[in-house]
Amino acid sequence: MINWDELKHIHVIRKLGDILSQWFNTDIFFVDARGQVRNFDPSRADHDLRNPLSAALLSKERGRLIFMKTMADANEKAFKSDLAHHSVPGPTGVERCVVSRISVDREFLGSVVAYCYLENPLSPAMMTQAKQTLGAFGLDESNYSDSLAQLKVLDEQEKKYFFELVDLVSQEIVTFHTEISKREDRISALNNELGTRYSYDSMIGKSKPMQDLYGLLDKIKNSESTVLVQGENGTGKELIAKAIHYNSPRKESQFVTVNCSAFNENLLDSELFGHVKGSFTGAIRDKKGLFEVADRGTLFLDEIGDMPLSMQVKLLRVIQEGTLTPVGSTDQRKVDVRVVAATNKDLKEMIEDNLFREDLYYRINVINLLVPPLRDRKEDIPILIDHFLSRGCKEKNVALKIFAKRTMERIFDYPWPGNIRELENEVERLIVLTGEDKNIPVELLSTRIRDFGESSKIQGSRVAGKLKDSLEELEKTMIREGLRRTNWNKSRLAKELGISRAGLIMKVEKYNLDKRKIPRGGQAA
Repeated sequence: MINWDELKHIHVIRKLGDILSQWFNTDIFFVDARGQVRNFDPSRADHDLRNPLSAALLSKERGRLIFMKTMADANEKAFKSDLAHHSVPGPTGVERCVVSRISVDREFLGSVVAYCYLENPLSPAMMTQAKQTLGAFGLDESNYSDSLAQLKVLDEQEKKYFFELVDLVSQEIVTFHTEISKREDRISALNNELGTRYSYDSMIGKSKPMQDLYGLLDKIKNSESTVLVQGENGTGKELIAKAIHYNSPRKESQFVTVNCSAFNENLLDSELFGHVKGSFTGAIRDKKGLFEVADRGTLFLDEIGDMPLSMQVKLLRVIQEGTLTPVGSTDQRKVDVRVVAATNKDLKEMIEDNLFREDLYYRINVINLLVPPLRDRKEDIPILIDHFLSRGCKEKNVALKIFAKRTMERIFDYPWPGNIRELENEVERLIVLTGEDKNIPVELLSTRIRDFGESSKIQGSRVAGKLKDSLEELEKTMIREGLRRTNWNKSRLAKELGISRAGLIMKVEKYNLDKRKIPRGGQAA
């Protein structure tokens, strides 16, 4: 909302008002989108009106009513027109409403917020008409002959200057409102983002892997280097990226997030680097890319492993040289952005398969943060459950619930492939299904969690026949279940099985366990 009372105190608007008064003997009226005059209060006696006819008209009730209606009519006409300026007959015929339409970013402000009206005669014929209409408002023409004589009729050159000054007043209103709105939005965003949510203490966990992570975050908080956050889905990589930003020297600037897997190559190009009007179908105007939006701040590139190779080249250039070229443009633009990237993929494996550029990997991997999966920090599960239970019960306005002993045992046995996100969703589900009961029984757990201990046992193992066949069957079953459990991460599974990655790949081919040929099981809730 515009603070209309503050407009008259803005130095630029005050100076423009002085100039308009000295040159053209005119008054400025601010009118909102509904056509209501915002800088005139009839109950007050201290109005600084410089045009004698405006002062006379507004001093009488009938004159005020006609004056305000004229403003509303001019406002409606301006809304229906694309013209920058309008000349609308005023109440006396002499005084004419000169309307300057404000150029407003409709996406930012939502609608046109104001017009600027000024009063002054625009032609000699208006002077004659004024004398004929003054009596209609209860004014004695002889008492206002001196005032009429003071009004200056504008020639074409003076009209040009007049319109330019009106535009300046209008643009100052927009600038004032836009800057205030941006500042308030920024303060609100910072208040929401800062506080305790993204501080290191809010990253719940007392396990050694988490303490090591906290220590590393403390060491890099004053750094400007690029950071690569690696970890499985659901481990909280974006939370860590925000903690890096809001504890860095760039915390007062923007933190911008983009998921690289959410766009195809062309859309990602436009999203990151922007485009110019007419560069492709649908490009109806210039658009800033997220690198420019995040200038002097931090850009979080989530799922960077899904970025196409052609885009990786452009990304490398921006990181190394700080320059970018929008789609459809030949002009280079400078940006100052800190990049934090995240992935759940093995980028070294992707480099070997020619799916990720080695030079980009070393450029983004200046500082590497490995987020531990939940199965490697199971001592944090009770703390996380307490947090999710407390928050969930409070949000749903129910009494705090308790996990039964057997329920907790099954939760500890489960490997949590979806990590913290999966645990959070499961706790929310249990709060809802428990209803009015206080204890959460094991029977309410999702089937995949409740039956994990049984389903993970290998059924039907051979106890007769050739030993070689039985061992191969056991090996095949272990690899198949391991691939499902690790989300087809061969490097991690090879480490768990105690064999080389190359050896595991050979066995996957031998047993026909390629990802495309085997359905993923055990993923349903």
